[in-house]
Amino acid sequence: MSPVIEEHARARLITDGPLTRPVPVELRYDATEDPRTVHITLPGGTDWAFGRDLLERGLRTPIERGAVRVWPCGRTQLIVELHSTDGVEVFQFEIRTLIRFLARTRAQAPATATPSDGTPEKRPSRSTPAATRPERGAPATRG
Repeated sequence: MSPVIEEHARARLITDGPLTRPVPVELRYDATEDPRTVHITLPGGTDWAFGRDLLERGLRTPIERGAVRVWPCGRTQLIVELHSTDGVEVFQFEIRTLIRFLARTRAQAPATATPSDGTPEKRPSRSTPAATRPERGAPATRG
């Protein structure tokens, strides 16, 4: 079984206006890169990396870590709010999509990579496409 899990998903981009719009996103997990980290790649190639446990906890209760806020919205939706120097982006996900993805990551994760092993949790980071910025993986800042 490959250590990389990639899942194409749809999210809804929440805007200030009355309408939301569906956008394609990619969920990615690579146990060999960091077994505690998941990635969400947004349209345009912006990649957000943060602790897998942040999504897991956000399915049940509101949680904030650094530039990322996650909370359940009713029984079937999850909101992910991403803060950067460019502003704030808010996405609404189907919970079942994230539950399926997270279950696949847990099955792939090494047994020593659980949050209870005493290792520090992964801090959120944001990177943009390599063509538009000089360094990959720069930490996110609030905007």
